[in-house]
Amino acid sequence: MDKLRITGLALTALIGVHAWERRVRQPIRVDLEFDTDATRAAAADDIAQARDYGAVARRVAELVGVSECKLIETLAERIARCVLDEFDAARVKVVVHKTDAIPAALDTSIEIERTR
Repeated sequence: MDKLRITGLALTALIGVHAWERRVRQPIRVDLEFDTDATRAAAADDIAQARDYGAVARRVAELVGVSECKLIETLAERIARCVLDEFDAARVKVVVHKTDAIPAALDTSIEIERTR
């Protein structure tokens, strides 16, 4: 199985458990990896035969834009469910990075993998 990746999708989200976090959008990054079969698309060199990763990125951005999750775990789960259900993926790996969560840390993230 081939793997398609979208790495470092830079978004902002209303996310967090503290009162100030419920008022301010924060930067997050999202990494996605999902299974695909690129054989037909590669042979035809035709976008109609490929998984439209632009559409996936736009949909994830839309979902994150309206979400009000408290936990990055919840946001990751919702993104995974969206990709599985709306883009007919058999497996998806989602990493949500909350880059400003811990001032002394370079990054804080959750990685989940879900299958149909």
